[in-house]
Amino acid sequence: MKEIFLMKLGEVVLKGANKRQFEGRLRQNVRRRMKPYGDFDVYIMQSTVYVEPMEETCDVDGAWEAAHSIFGVVSLCRCRPCEKNLDAIFDACQAYLGEDLDCAKSFKVESKRSDKQFPLTSIGISQEIGARLADAHPDCQVDVHHPEYTVYVEVRDFAAYVHGPAEPGAGGLPTGVGGRAMCLLSGGIDSPVAAYMMAKRGMEIEAVHFFSYPYTSQLAKDKVLELARLVTRYSGRMTVNVVSFTEIQEAIRDNCPEEFFTLIMRRFMMEIAMRLAKGDGCGALITGENLGQVASQTMEAMTVTGAVVDIPIFMPLVGMDKEEIVTIARKIGTLETSILPYEDCCTVFTPKHPKTKPTLGQVLHAEQKLNREALIERALASVEKIKVAYHDEALL
Repeated sequence: MKEIFLMKLGEVVLKGANKRQFEGRLRQNVRRRMKPYGDFDVYIMQSTVYVEPMEETCDVDGAWEAAHSIFGVVSLCRCRPCEKNLDAIFDACQAYLGEDLDCAKSFKVESKRSDKQFPLTSIGISQEIGARLADAHPDCQVDVHHPEYTVYVEVRDFAAYVHGPAEPGAGGLPTGVGGRAMCLLSGGIDSPVAAYMMAKRGMEIEAVHFFSYPYTSQLAKDKVLELARLVTRYSGRMTVNVVSFTEIQEAIRDNCPEEFFTLIMRRFMMEIAMRLAKGDGCGALITGENLGQVASQTMEAMTVTGAVVDIPIFMPLVGMDKEEIVTIARKIGTLETSILPYEDCCTVFTPKHPKTKPTLGQVLHAEQKLNREALIERALASVEKIKVAYHDEALL
């Protein structure tokens, strides 16, 4: 019989009466992720997602790699289905795992009997199959405490399944069960990680990027779109709203005290992002802010910049240190792109001595010469919506 994937659910199994809703969304997500690799049947039984290739032309290896980045799955394995009898299970172990056993110094068999009609208990299955494998592989010793290799046998409703050790999945909750949010996406290390972390909690992600041509280049814009593309490996397809920000930054430079430049710029970003979020059905904003990392990320500064927003602001990195963030960026594949030397608009007109402990009154006074509404309306009129997906061609 052909090889299939078994994907074990994580937190979804704890959802009680809402479990079906979570499983339904996860099944949709898995089907969508498998589609580029061929025709796969995807179904869920007993807190396990079954992914079965339906054609010989399916790219099973490509699908297997993609399966590791699907949120809601805690572990996964490639396995061989077989009939539910000891001879068929042993033959499947030999055909599918025999080479691995020949390379190992010791092994054991772990069995799980979900089908209670099967005549042997889990321990009985392990003992019977383990004895047969020990005879077939005399150079591989039985060690039930510290084996080098473990053979897994699962007797389920439709068939028995044999496989080697499972691999970790992406964890979290299925994308989409937590609503939609708009992520402020810069070209740095932090914001792609923030988008990834909220997607892991089941959020569907959109993004907004502020582009200040000619102060920032087309390469800087392409860098952000490439970061978004890399995040979609985990989050699924995404729309990036590119906002022309040059006029606003020049107005701030010409009309506001220098020490408040970054704070006022951030307030414009937050308000524009909020309006885009509401228009696109997003119920929250996501930022990559990290307490104390830069002058605009003190508690006082974040209070001032968040004052223009009346929807939740999620800051998943707020209590992390930089090395923790870098580790995640490296894991999800965004780090190398983030450190490319193409500056974003946050580096334009940076004050020499930024205000670190502002009050809202001070900032309101500093921006009083600006026609905020007119500037925001023109920025919103300039928005370019760009759809990105992981299978798109890389931009950098």
